[in-house]
Amino acid sequence: MDPRQKLPDASHPITVRPTGQRVVVELDGTVIADTTDALTLQESTYPAVQYLPLAAVDPAVLRPSDHHTYCPFKGEADYFDLGREGELGNAVWIYRTPYDAVSEIKDHVAFYPDKVTITVG
Repeated sequence: MDPRQKLPDASHPITVRPTGQRVVVELDGTVIADTTDALTLQESTYPAVQYLPLAAVDPAVLRPSDHHTYCPFKGEADYFDLGREGELGNAVWIYRTPYDAVSEIKDHVAFYPDKVTITVG
């Protein structure tokens, strides 16, 4: 176990569940992702985050970024710039090898909601 890793508990709960509804992501009015296989990650008191299968996203709008972050509960996150020219920097993230507590989000991406329109249902 990574010595920086923290496990979810009563003081910092994390749940990952199937969203159970269609999730559509739009960038400037264009659909860039559409799936019924999204996951909802609820971490502590933070707003819920939709994680979509990477395969559900139009690959033409994702550009790998050099940006990375670390979450002691989820692990290392890699980022993508978003847009045909990658005009929205670091707008999408993925945990390629998430910690066991959130292993379901492997191969799923999340979008900053101020960069795109996310519709659930």
